Amino acid sequence: MNNDMSELSEYIHGSSPEEQHRLSLLNDILNASCLRELNLQPGENVLDLGSGLGQFTRLIARTVGSKGHVVGIERDRHQILQAKTLAESSKESKLVEFRKGDALELPLSGAEWGTFDVAHARFLLEHVPNPALVIAQMVRSVRPGGRVFVCDDDHGDFRPWPEPSGFHALWQAYVSSYEKLGNDPYVGRRLVSLLREAGLSSIRNNCVFFGGCAGNERFQAIADNLIGALEGAKDAMLSGELLDEESFAAGIEGLQQWKTDSSAALWYSACCAEGIVPN
Repeated sequence: MNNDMSELSEYIHGSSPEEQHRLSLLNDILNASCLRELNLQPGENVLDLGSGLGQFTRLIARTVGSKGHVVGIERDRHQILQAKTLAESSKESKLVEFRKGDALELPLSGAEWGTFDVAHARFLLEHVPNPALVIAQMVRSVRPGGRVFVCDDDHGDFRPWPEPSGFHALWQAYVSSYEKLGNDPYVGRRLVSLLREAGLSSIRNNCVFFGGCAGNERFQAIADNLIGALEGAKDAMLSGELLDEESFAAGIEGLQQWKTDSSAALWYSACCAEGIVPN
């Protein structure tokens, strides 16, 4: 494995306490819907790449039950430490085996390769320059007849309405910050082709709705997640000279005003795809 490629991948939001809090709330919003789409069975062995805070990983473990086994892989040591802390506080420290490692070079023993029933990754491929390398690692980790499941963003499929003041320039800078790193902010639309090119069969695709409108119970949380994601990427946008400070502040202020609008709506879906490892 080319370690230089591994070092090029970068999570533009960082690992600040504010970002940890945002990710925790994002789990609250998405996990139930993502779990339904993942369709786990009792007793399955699952590999979760980019496990982050481990909230979804622990939900996976509760779903497969005591006869299953779940390994969470996370590169960021801050995320690993927080994931273990959250697991301990929930009295689930033995539920998941968390390992520090890179999705481009999985920390698996020789005996573990090709043994997992499911390999899962969510919101990971958009942060690596070559997502096909991650898919290849996932395929290699799964037994014949097992499943590779990926869920990721397509930032072209994102529609807040009425469009907030200053949003267009802010969003374009945000998307460009991915491209500047060599990553693909539109990787969601490519998931099926990535699985097909990896040699998987019986491929299916779907989406998890990640939007809402004013008056919905979860709309404020969704709006705050959007604002938090953009604020977390501020340094990437400004240091890359993709946006100036004044325009950034104007875009955030526009979003703050938008989320109080009684007709505000956000249309967005996370893309999902699954394939079977051939026998």
